Amino acid sequence: MDAVRLIGTSRRALAGSRRVPEIMTEVWQAQALAQAIGSRLAVFGPPELRGEALGLTELAGRGCGVLDTPVLADGDLRAAQLTELGDARQALMSLGSLLGEVGIALVGMASASDDEGTYWQCMEAIDAADESRDRVLEMLRRLADREHVLPEREAG
Repeated sequence: MDAVRLIGTSRRALAGSRRVPEIMTEVWQAQALAQAIGSRLAVFGPPELRGEALGLTELAGRGCGVLDTPVLADGDLRAAQLTELGDARQALMSLGSLLGEVGIALVGMASASDDEGTYWQCMEAIDAADESRDRVLEMLRRLADREHVLPEREAG
């Protein structure tokens, strides 16, 4: 399945989650998907994105690591369903939106949590999602710079 479609599925699942365990599972799924997309971009993406893509893979992996790994049925891990990136720019724009929504969901959970362990888990996951989103935004900036430079070269 392509990245944009998987991200859309994750966004809908996160938006439909109401209880803490469901939200935590969707946050973990989003970070695992970000890790898979980063890995794909690091290997197959434009050369100017590879360093940032490796950083995204690392940060998203940290985002998964600070959360309890959810118990998923066979075939429910969205990151494992990633077969193609499609348009890198579109995938990164969608991923940036998803990571922003993850941060918002985590802030809501942290604010409402009576459990100190859940609170700190949310805080660490917020940092990881925010840093992952920063990497995504940097890759989008680099793509925009590349698109700006290419027309100049073609005109010259």
